[in-house]
Amino acid sequence: MITLPITITMAAAATLINLWLGIRVSRLRRLHHVSIGDNGNPQVATRMRAHANFVEYTPLFLILLGLVEAARGSPVWLWAAAILFVVGRLAHPFGMDRPAPNAFRLVGIVLTWLVMLGLAAYALSIPYLDRPHRGPVTYAQS
Repeated sequence: MITLPITITMAAAATLINLWLGIRVSRLRRLHHVSIGDNGNPQVATRMRAHANFVEYTPLFLILLGLVEAARGSPVWLWAAAILFVVGRLAHPFGMDRPAPNAFRLVGIVLTWLVMLGLAAYALSIPYLDRPHRGPVTYAQS
């Protein structure tokens, strides 16, 4: 059985962040008596958007992280990428609560994009740049 400690840790952290973001939206909904949608309230809309943004980026991040970790990812590099992703994803909602432009939102966006780009490049390098060390790809016949 394969254990992916970095990916498991980050999936748990992402779940907790997602719950926190959902609670932030729920609190504003209760405060402003908004049941569905944002009811034209820009603060509710912004919190909803911050939550949705997290949900949009996190699955691809976790998939890339898990695949790279399973393939042969450097634990130091993957931990660094994972921590930077979490920092970015925590900075972003605080930035969304402030007037744009602001450093929190910018840091959140830039860190997220750089980590995603780095993981994608790392993932692409594995099957194509590491071939001499792995030998031919074989598939089980059914």
